Amino acid sequence: MPRVHLPIRDCRTRATGRVTGHSSFHLSSVLSSPDPRKRTVYKTVCLSLALLVAITVFQRSLPPSQFLQEPPPPTFEPQKAQKPSGHLVNPNSFWKNLKDVVTPTPLASRGPQAWDVTTTNCSANINLTHQPWFQGLEPHFRQFLLYRHCRYFPMLLNHPEKCGGDVYLLVVVKSVITQHDRREAIRQTWGREQESAGRGRGAVRTLFLLGTASKQEERVHYQRLLAYEDRLYGDILQWDFLDSFFNLTLKEIHFLKWFDIYCPGVHFIFKGDDDVFVNPTNLLEFLAYRRPQEDLFVGDVLQHARPIRRKDNKYYIPGVLYSKASYPPYAGGGGFLMAGGLAQRLHHACDTLELYPIDDVFLGMCLEVLGVQPTGHEGFKTFGISRNRNSRMNKEPCFFRSMLVVHKLLPPDLLAMWRLVHSNLTCSRKLQVL
Repeated sequence: MPRVHLPIRDCRTRATGRVTGHSSFHLSSVLSSPDPRKRTVYKTVCLSLALLVAITVFQRSLPPSQFLQEPPPPTFEPQKAQKPSGHLVNPNSFWKNLKDVVTPTPLASRGPQAWDVTTTNCSANINLTHQPWFQGLEPHFRQFLLYRHCRYFPMLLNHPEKCGGDVYLLVVVKSVITQHDRREAIRQTWGREQESAGRGRGAVRTLFLLGTASKQEERVHYQRLLAYEDRLYGDILQWDFLDSFFNLTLKEIHFLKWFDIYCPGVHFIFKGDDDVFVNPTNLLEFLAYRRPQEDLFVGDVLQHARPIRRKDNKYYIPGVLYSKASYPPYAGGGGFLMAGGLAQRLHHACDTLELYPIDDVFLGMCLEVLGVQPTGHEGFKTFGISRNRNSRMNKEPCFFRSMLVVHKLLPPDLLAMWRLVHSNLTCSRKLQVL
């Protein structure tokens, strides 16, 4: 215990007291008294006071856990139901109005309430390099498999406000950082936002999904241009992974996770490529009698499609990556519609599967996990109105006016077709595809 000195001089000159049952007197008179008993009483009082001050200073210089035994942590037990009475059941309610007391909702059931990936910490799975079959794969497949376990990456551009309020249809477009002209053409045509989808329905909002530039030397330059574009339009979601063909699957799962976090109230989603023609009027007419709670996933559906084994094909898949004879049913990635509730369930289903390098096939696998069959529709032409690219049907505006989605049109063709479809177009007969 540290020593604390109390000057006796201060005690003699400043301290005054009162003795019960006697008249008041000054302690200084006690000191000058020849009676030794009075002096002894005074010294005893001063020493007691000094000891009290020393203990107080010492106690304050130590944390409570060192001076006193630390009390046990409080235990939280469910409060028993009580009959109404005049007593407060919860002391906290004394300080809050009942309307201000909000019962906390457990967040674990809904997952994160914001994008929770903030760092890129991904290393190659070197265990694969010792496998003989791995050495026989093409370099891009080896790269894919080495990093397939890296599922989620940080966000660079985010716009959660897009799902604020009553959103009826969310239009989501896969794009690449270098293809600004395609995004601009879409904003001027079928991607134009609406405050109301008509018939008392909510808004139509548009978003573009991007990664980062695939070439290192272009990344800084294009990123600055993209940041400026986003300041102008505020419609870009970007994540910190390279834009490549195999990473299209990353765009699928990143969007589904983002949607599950930020868009619980959105009714429907249209998701497509940035080189398609979309007729929003026909989309909304098709959705008019649909419910967001149903398992709606509609597009240009492929049944019993076989994996392509020719190495010169863009969609080639080696047998070691997928050994089954055919794929589950899936909708062509050029454009499809799905209900908002199904999209949230799809996110959790996709998290149970390993990533697959073909994005639309991967979504078909996720739908298979849920037991949901995608629905085919004649208005979705993700291979063109005619698979013969030279056919005049692929340039006939009367066909485009009757379709929901047509693939593939580059920006000049998209702008020209949009003007034709919305002009005083006279067609010999009306196609019924809805």
